[in-house]
Amino acid sequence: MSKTRQIRYIIFLKDVLILALTCFGGPQVHLTMFLDRLVKKHNYITEAEILELQALCQVLPGPTSTQTITAIGFRLGGSRLAYLTLLVWILPGTLFMTLAALGVTYIEKDQLINLTRFIKPMGVAFIIFAAYSIGMMVIKTKTSIVLMLLAAVAAYLFRSPYITPIWILLGGLATSLKFGQQEKMQKQPIKIEWGNFFLWIGVLIFSAALGAITHNLPIRLFENFYRNGSLAFGGGHILKPLLYNEFVEFKHYLSADEFLSGLAIVEVAPGPVFSISAFVGALSMREWGTSGEILGSLVATCGIFLPGIFLIFFVIRFWNELKKYRGIRASLEGINAASTGLTAAAAFSLFQPMSSDLVSILTVIFTLILLQTRLVSTYLIIFGGLFLGWVIT
Repeated sequence: MSKTRQIRYIIFLKDVLILALTCFGGPQVHLTMFLDRLVKKHNYITEAEILELQALCQVLPGPTSTQTITAIGFRLGGSRLAYLTLLVWILPGTLFMTLAALGVTYIEKDQLINLTRFIKPMGVAFIIFAAYSIGMMVIKTKTSIVLMLLAAVAAYLFRSPYITPIWILLGGLATSLKFGQQEKMQKQPIKIEWGNFFLWIGVLIFSAALGAITHNLPIRLFENFYRNGSLAFGGGHILKPLLYNEFVEFKHYLSADEFLSGLAIVEVAPGPVFSISAFVGALSMREWGTSGEILGSLVATCGIFLPGIFLIFFVIRFWNELKKYRGIRASLEGINAASTGLTAAAAFSLFQPMSSDLVSILTVIFTLILLQTRLVSTYLIIFGGLFLGWVIT
């Protein structure tokens, strides 16, 4: 590897670390920050390419923003840089959530509620701003407007985790029919390397079988999170109800209050929303002591992130040839439109419970103004909200 390329990779990883420490919210919010730093500032990838990757990752199960930034690392430097990108991206958030799990028993519920009272309306503002920003880039035709509105209405009326993959696929299918409007490109035979696909399936089957045979808690936890990571289409907003149903309602590893505390804390954690798994995994093994909680966090983190990474590594290798097909390129318009509508619906649903609270309304408006004017960095907005929650009791 040339020294120039090595330096470029180091600079890229530094940018990934900055994003890992300053990205709050979900994949659409992260995308706006990826565009600012990775596209506009350093030109690692074009705007069209990153939107393509984001659309591709939304079709796959797993952590969308993690898959997107890992795929960018793969594009720049192959598998080695991609795995380093993954590690740098997830480390701050998972460490934060692990420490939160270790300390949550020492924080009274009322103190936690006061500390995070401004964070939820700020989170809503981040999602609204993301829907607006991405919509301005991808909503350009009457078809995309209609798909965006239909997806938003469907997601609001039918609160099901299956709505996200259904509408993303429907949106992609609807605009794929407009393939005639796409330019013909010279295609090469698609060579598919199946290794990562078989690895994804193999780990799932092996961990399930080993957990059933041994009844070992860490192995069973890995399988639980790996399975949920393989089913979570649409990012962290879909993962949360999956984890709640399994670990609170079914297995009772956490209480509802503990899980809700984790949801509040992950709003102020940097990086991927999937890092809430470190919190849930740690508390699931609290009976093993502090070392057990750390092990539970590590097992959960590996389990939740690996499926999506195996799948994006599988698809990214033949994506450049696959997207030469006009139907595939045409489908990206519908996927992005549906995603924008789903993001808008999530923002509206989260805002509804606080719509009668003047402080929350003003917090949302003020945060939107700061985001639009770019007067204050994202991380300063979040820490400002925490400081206000601490001061105003």
